[in-house]
Amino acid sequence: MAGKYRQDAAEALAEIVRDGMTIAVGGFGLSGIPSRLITALRDSGARELTIVSNNMGVDGKGLGLLIENRQVAKVLASYVGENKLFAQQFLSGDLEVEFVPQGTLAERLRAGGAGIPAFYTPTGVGTPVAEGKPVREFDGKPAILERGIVADIALVRAHQADAEGNLRYRMTARNFNPLAAAAGRFTLAEAEQVIEGYLDPSLVDTPGIFVQRVVDADETKDIEQRTVRVRQEA
Repeated sequence: MAGKYRQDAAEALAEIVRDGMTIAVGGFGLSGIPSRLITALRDSGARELTIVSNNMGVDGKGLGLLIENRQVAKVLASYVGENKLFAQQFLSGDLEVEFVPQGTLAERLRAGGAGIPAFYTPTGVGTPVAEGKPVREFDGKPAILERGIVADIALVRAHQADAEGNLRYRMTARNFNPLAAAAGRFTLAEAEQVIEGYLDPSLVDTPGIFVQRVVDADETKDIEQRTVRVRQEA
């Protein structure tokens, strides 16, 4: 299998990752996270990273591995409540955090991938989110200017891929992955199935033009919070 496929995730990432980079990462909690590529990023030793992701995983899993290894200098995220170490580093001043409303984060990534430098949104008006940002009125309603996000590297996970980087996602694991994939100047995707030939064009979610490397995903699918019912006696 040729094209953009690589067998070694660590080697594929090591070719391009450097200290101080901005890295967009797909996933939502632990659903749809590129766990093999996150581990490769941890093992690369790159530091002073800016991470753009909906959240930072949990302690010891997902992006929590980078927090644990003190590789992250700044985070742009919507929700960080499941990671105690993240909270400790934030409160101690060791970690800079820019909280971004979830819909705004999605649109900032989408805008970056589409080549749109900025857009106005009413979300966050009158809150700390608006501090320092230009405000304009549209139809009598104020809106703040938000910048599109373009990352040096994007790490995403797909259900299926072909060797040319065309990706297909599955169910909830789709979440932020297509947005992150498009927003990266250099995008690495891990896929649960890397097929021979080409994906059916009608099934492609992320075209291969956005993806530079494809690797096999690991089999890890952690559950953030396992909830079960009490078994009822017959």
